[in-house]
Amino acid sequence: LSSDGTDDPLSCGPRQPRIVVIGAGLAGLAAAKTLLENGFADVTVLEASDCIGGRVLSVQHGKSVLDLGATWIHGANGNPVYHLAQENGLLEHTTDEERSVTRISLFTKKGVSHYQTNLGERIPKHVVEEFRDLYNEVYELTQEFFQNGKPVCAESQNSVGVFTRDLMRKKIVTDPDDSTKKLKLCMLQQYLKVESCESSAGSMDEVSLSLGEWTEIPGAHFIIPEGFAKIVELLARDIPSRTICLNKPVRCIHWDYSAQHREAVAKSHPVYIECEDEEWIAADHVIVTASLGVLKENHETMFSPSLPRDKVLAIEKLGISTTDKIFLEFKEPFWSPDCNSIQFVWEDEDQLEQLSYPEELWYKKICSFDVLFPPERYGYTLSGWVCGQEALHMEHCDDETVVETCIELLRRFTEGIPNIPKPCRVLRSSWGSNRFIRGSYSFTRVGSSGGDFENLATPLPYANVTKSPPLQVLFAGEATHRKYYSTSHGALLSGQREATRLTEMYQDLHRAETTRPKM
Repeated sequence: LSSDGTDDPLSCGPRQPRIVVIGAGLAGLAAAKTLLENGFADVTVLEASDCIGGRVLSVQHGKSVLDLGATWIHGANGNPVYHLAQENGLLEHTTDEERSVTRISLFTKKGVSHYQTNLGERIPKHVVEEFRDLYNEVYELTQEFFQNGKPVCAESQNSVGVFTRDLMRKKIVTDPDDSTKKLKLCMLQQYLKVESCESSAGSMDEVSLSLGEWTEIPGAHFIIPEGFAKIVELLARDIPSRTICLNKPVRCIHWDYSAQHREAVAKSHPVYIECEDEEWIAADHVIVTASLGVLKENHETMFSPSLPRDKVLAIEKLGISTTDKIFLEFKEPFWSPDCNSIQFVWEDEDQLEQLSYPEELWYKKICSFDVLFPPERYGYTLSGWVCGQEALHMEHCDDETVVETCIELLRRFTEGIPNIPKPCRVLRSSWGSNRFIRGSYSFTRVGSSGGDFENLATPLPYANVTKSPPLQVLFAGEATHRKYYSTSHGALLSGQREATRLTEMYQDLHRAETTRPKM
């Protein structure tokens, strides 16, 4: 904005405000980009790791690019990530099979899912379809609790898992003509594992029936053939490289600093960011985009003074767990051409209440392996899914152990296929043990609500309780978006939101200065 513009947010005051953004993921980059576009020049981004992107991580794997983090653009109509990809030609080579409109997103809609039991038998198609129809009925009922304001039933314990499991069991067991009851009860457990991976929860028993106000953007789910990191590159394209400092973890954010330390008043900066390399960086505003997992682990030491009690409660009540991918590439496919996924159904889990396993049985939480399509792009590659504490157990294993475990699992469930070879390449994520991430994405845990996302997003200090400089500490990231938490577009929009908040404050200050009567 020009210095003589009527709404120039920066023309008031003796200097440019200094803004520090913590984290160079989608939220942090979107915030920095928006600030620079609105005329703020003194912007610094501190990124703890050695690369930008946060929970977006595209890896060159042989001839293909695989996404260990964010993979899908969820919905097209009004989705800023979709429009960014579309306008820059990132979806030109997305195949029809990669435009999924189903609720559970797979890598391809071509072919059919093979539901296999641990006895090596494939579950008949009619049984799978009967179960799926029944499950979808119950799934629609779970949506009513927050979409239509339906009161949560006490016996459900406000849990998606408890409600779904209890109602499904009643419907299955009371069918007098069904000879496949036990098998369907086992399929129920497998479906709940898939749902857990999608929710990034250790168990659907943790996920609240009153799912906040989470909103699905209409339209298909899209995969970016060149990798989701292309979105990161687009956001960073107009941000000067000197603005982003890599390998710069933050130890503590000292906010309201001038109020605490009278000697700091002369420095006129209310915030100081203490980095792990002992550097202290002064700022007027800091936008924190740390993940909910990092906040859960570090909020007590990360903020001085400590966060207000209601913000701490929001951090504690909201949920985040780990969903990991395991990519196995083979020289030749051992699966049939019609197969788009292998779903693991354990026949001894029909009465299991808690889908959690001891460390040595972590592999029982692997719900499925999806076939990546098309093979011309990905080779013959399977993508496995595991979540919760079991994902952390997997992360602590070496590659050889994970490969041997997965191959043994595939051989066990596809007994009719002889001599499944070892893969020629393996790649896997480790979001839970990454100290700068600590989980995949947030969810509404039992006992939390949409209001907790709002509380987490509220800037500090609170305007109604202090005369200190406003908007010292702002919060962005997917876990701060009430409607779009857990999504890449929610992260991007939250960064833009906080940058806009600062822009509007300085516009208001400028208008107040220019309209003040001269004495």
